[in-house]
Amino acid sequence: MQDIVKVLAPQGVLRVALNFGNPVLAKRQPESGEPYGVSVALALELARRAGVPHQFINYEAAGHVFEDAANDVWDVAFMAIDPKRAQRVAFTQPYVLIEGTYMVPAGSPLQDVADADRDGVRIAVGRGAAYELYLTRHLKHAQLVHASTSAQAIDLFVDQGLEAVAGVRQPLLAYAGQHPGFRVMDGRFTAIEQAMAVPIARKAAVQKLDEYVAQAKASGFVAQALAHSGETAATVAP
Repeated sequence: MQDIVKVLAPQGVLRVALNFGNPVLAKRQPESGEPYGVSVALALELARRAGVPHQFINYEAAGHVFEDAANDVWDVAFMAIDPKRAQRVAFTQPYVLIEGTYMVPAGSPLQDVADADRDGVRIAVGRGAAYELYLTRHLKHAQLVHASTSAQAIDLFVDQGLEAVAGVRQPLLAYAGQHPGFRVMDGRFTAIEQAMAVPIARKAAVQKLDEYVAQAKASGFVAQALAHSGETAATVAP
C-alpha cells in the first residue's frame, strides 16, 4: 500500500469520509462518540498498511459525501456503487451487500415492495442516497418526497403521514422495533453494493484498493468487522 500513498494521500494524511447516515457501515460509541463499524475498520487497516496517519471526515448522508468528491475534502470514502456517482468517483469491487426496502404503517394495504409503485403513493427518501438514485430511475408511478438525510426521511414519513419510507433494512427495522405501528417489508427493491471510492482524479489508486478489498473479504476481515459492530445481518459481497 505504501506505493500508492502519493496518489491516494498526497498530503501525507489519509482523509477518510465516514457516512454515519448508514449505521451498517459506521456509527458512534454512545459514551465516547468514537466511530466504529466495518468502514472504520477498513479505513484504519488501510492507513496502517500505507504507513500514514488518518483523519476522519464525518458526514450524516452519502449524498453529502458525494457532493464533496471534487472539493479535495477527502481521499477515500465508502459508498454504494451507482452509475451516476461513477461520473465523479472511482469504485473498488463491493465489500458488503445491504438491502433497500420500505417501512410502512402497520395497517398499510401495501404488502410487497412492488405494491409501492402506485399512483398516489408518496415515499420519503434521503436525498442522494443510493436507494434514492435507484428509485428515481425505476419508479413509474409513486412520488418521491425528499429529506436531507436518511434519518430525516423517517421523520418526514411519520410527520407528514406518507405512505412509505425507503431505506436500508437494518435502521428501518430498528425504528419499527422501537415504535409500534410500523412494519418493514420482507422483500427488497434493490441490493446495494457498498464499495470503497476515490475521487475520479485519483482513480490510479483503485487497482491497489481493489486488491485490498479482495484480501479483506477473503481473509474474513470484513465479516469479523461486521460481527464486531453488531451488523450480522449484512452480507459480505462475493
